Amino acid sequence: MDRPTPNALVHPEEASRPDDVADLIIAHLAAIGVEYVFGVPGGAIEPIYNALARSERKRGPRVITARHEAGAAYMAEGYARESGKIGVCIATSGPGATNLITGVACAHDNDIPLLAITGQPKLAAFGRRALQESGCTGINTLGMFRHCTGYNSMISHPEQAEPKIVGALSYAAQHRGAAHLTIPVDIQRSNAHEGWTGPAANLTRLLTPAVLVDDDAVQEMARELLRAQHPVFVLGHGSGGSVDLFMQVIERLGARFVTTPDAKGFINPAHPGYHGVFGFAGHQQAHTLLASEPDLLVAVGVSMGEWTSAGWSNVLLNRRLIHVDAETEHLQRSAMARLHVPGQPAGVARRLLQYLPEQFMRTPTPAPTAITRLNPTPPPIAAGVRPQVLMEVLSERCPPTTNFLADPGNGTAWAIHHLELNCRRRSATEAAEKGYRRNPAASWLRVLMDFAPMAWAIGASVGVALARRGRPVVCITGDGSYLMSGQEITVAQAERLPIIFVVLNDGALGMVKHGQRLARAEPIGFQLPGVDFSRQAEALGVDSIVVRNEADLAALDLPGLLAKSAPTLLDVRIDAEQEPPIRMRLEALGTVK
Repeated sequence: MDRPTPNALVHPEEASRPDDVADLIIAHLAAIGVEYVFGVPGGAIEPIYNALARSERKRGPRVITARHEAGAAYMAEGYARESGKIGVCIATSGPGATNLITGVACAHDNDIPLLAITGQPKLAAFGRRALQESGCTGINTLGMFRHCTGYNSMISHPEQAEPKIVGALSYAAQHRGAAHLTIPVDIQRSNAHEGWTGPAANLTRLLTPAVLVDDDAVQEMARELLRAQHPVFVLGHGSGGSVDLFMQVIERLGARFVTTPDAKGFINPAHPGYHGVFGFAGHQQAHTLLASEPDLLVAVGVSMGEWTSAGWSNVLLNRRLIHVDAETEHLQRSAMARLHVPGQPAGVARRLLQYLPEQFMRTPTPAPTAITRLNPTPPPIAAGVRPQVLMEVLSERCPPTTNFLADPGNGTAWAIHHLELNCRRRSATEAAEKGYRRNPAASWLRVLMDFAPMAWAIGASVGVALARRGRPVVCITGDGSYLMSGQEITVAQAERLPIIFVVLNDGALGMVKHGQRLARAEPIGFQLPGVDFSRQAEALGVDSIVVRNEADLAALDLPGLLAKSAPTLLDVRIDAEQEPPIRMRLEALGTVK
């Protein structure tokens, strides 16, 4: 789809107009290729929006107006995940900024590069009870963002603008986390400092992460791999962008491998060495393989959090482990490991391939012919749609270019355990021939493992769809999540994005309900009202379909729905009695054994 036409003509006076701080900020975003800024406007951020309007007329970053600031942050996060660029979100002072915090925290804790920009009243109004004051003398949003960002600063003088925007962007790109800048409205309007003529020519280079590899550690890793008879690899989210390289290592060694839940979408599930997902909602084969005590375990880009380590299971966290990761914090969680290999996984893999002889080819141990499900599809026991069947239908009938996002809750569990697609990894030649470009660190299935807010996937799916316009996206969400942020589907409608929003409608907070049952806890607080989300969507101008049973599901034309230049909502009345594969989560909480 072509980019929408800017909504105004170029103003002749802009050619001689001096740049202000707001223009300087937006010029830096344009210089690094940011296409969209997601936000909700307000008085304390008006000069930034003025600068964005001027930028749009020059084909610069374009505004996407969310319906809630948290949704804006989720959209920016989804855009960053798919595009490989920095996601940018923006909000006014006070409640606009605090609404943004959950989405910013989500991006930061999930290692997504994001820049949040918030406004402030004019400096002279600080301490005088200005409307929505949120500086050091009001509701201190700068202090709040300190706890969920890695770079957090206020621009209090025009001369600070350039070094601070470069510092914020550099942090987000190099450390893959969130940065925050807050700017008083009068500073936004101030002239850019004297002598500023535009962003530095080497700005992109300043944002490029350094490729540092501990060569001694890689050589020791190579020696361990050559000695091992039955090595097993665990590929995590941080391996994105290096999976092809590590697959060469795995194949050269004849090794077996599993993935963490958030890395499932990086690999070809038909690979003969693949043994399924290890961790939350994972597969029995994966756990059995690690529990068989292979002589060497290699974890690549694994955060070692609760869901990626199966509740810190000692079948992974033990003395047979080699842990490869770019994040020191992740390495600190595997203190018992035999060897730590710090560095970008892609750089480690390239160096490792130099140390592993090409003629060293072991015969691979064959994987099981099919992944055994902890929750196999049972015969129907109710009139609703079994979630297992829903995932199977989505797997079989959505085009191979579809991106899936699953919201925290039972939808994530069902997707991790049951959603499968044929190999969708494309050669560079085929990609060029078909005009298809994909961020090599992107995954066809996106789920959250650490900070996991409900309704994240609704906004993030919009960002993903904008990053790859015209390519289909499926958002799997629950009725609880949809009631939190369902209004964001109107952004998908306004932008004409081919997204299917699949609402698992069971009139309950499903993970809470089933968690209480498994833990034999009091059944309380999980009930939700029965809502006809189809009628609600139609009131918002979005096409919708009610799927009451599996016959309705079988009749769906999923490829046709995803071929439209518009979103569709599926109100799927699921069988609420199907137990999701969430027992590991409860074991980690200590509520069930």
